[in-house]
Parts: sequence; C-alpha cells; structure tokens
Amino acid sequence: MISAGDTAPDFTLPRDGGTEVTLSSFRPGKVVLYFYPKDDTPGCTLEAQDFTARLADFTAAGTTVIGISKDSVKAHDKFCKKHGLGVILASDEAGHTCEDYGVWLEKSMYGKTYMGVERTTVLIDGAGKVARVWNKVSVKGHADEVLAAAKAL
Repeated sequence: MISAGDTAPDFTLPRDGGTEVTLSSFRPGKVVLYFYPKDDTPGCTLEAQDFTARLADFTAAGTTVIGISKDSVKAHDKFCKKHGLGVILASDEAGHTCEDYGVWLEKSMYGKTYMGVERTTVLIDGAGKVARVWNKVSVKGHADEVLAAAKAL
C-alpha cells in the first residue's frame, strides 16, 4: 500500500475520449487519483459526480482529478456521457497501476472472497510525492474533504 511521503508511481494509461494520460505530465500541479471499483454502479457514480461538481474548485486549487478503474475506455466513455462527467477517467485494464498503488486487494462480500479495487484516494503534491491517502473511502462528503486537503497543500 502506498503511504504519505512515498514517490507516486508514474503511469501512462488510456483515458476517456481515446487519448492517454501520464501522471508526471501534470507536474508541478497537484493531482488527485481516486481508484474506484466499477463504472456506473451507485457508489462509483456518486463519487464521480461529486468530483465533477467540484472540478472548478479543484482547478482553482491547481489540482487535476483522475479516476482510475479496471473498466475499458469504451465503458468510461459511456459512463461519462450518461452522467455528464468532467473528470478524467483512466483505464487500467491490466491492473498494473492498481497494483503499484496497492489498491488491488482481496475483498469479501457475503462470505465470498474475490479480488477487486478498494476505493482509495491519493493526493499527490507538485513534486510527485504522496501527500495523503484515504483508504476504504466512504463516498458521502469525500470530495469536499479531498478538496480541502488539496487547497491546504
């Protein structure tokens, strides 16, 4: 699992709209990476909508918001269009970035175990260092908390 003070692992991933996103290209700006399990599920939709609703405030704070899941670019495009999302959605179908950040974990539901993405948010400073990590995120109010932390950096 990644921790505050670590160097954020760089990545280049395909993104919604058919282009690519590279983490290091945003320096010296700040970046919020939010890892989420699945496009178009209730919690993931609410999280994406909350970050989108605050996008102007994140931009004013010099911060880019990137959502990452193992869904395909095609699924991301559909998700963005359906819900009017404005955040960048990166596709990590191979799971390498999820593994680098330690969010691909064994989970359990109703007594069954399976591998999945643990909802996690990582705030990265302008030098590429992890400033803060939120594990096992509860969506309600989360975007506001992350925005406050980004403004404080």
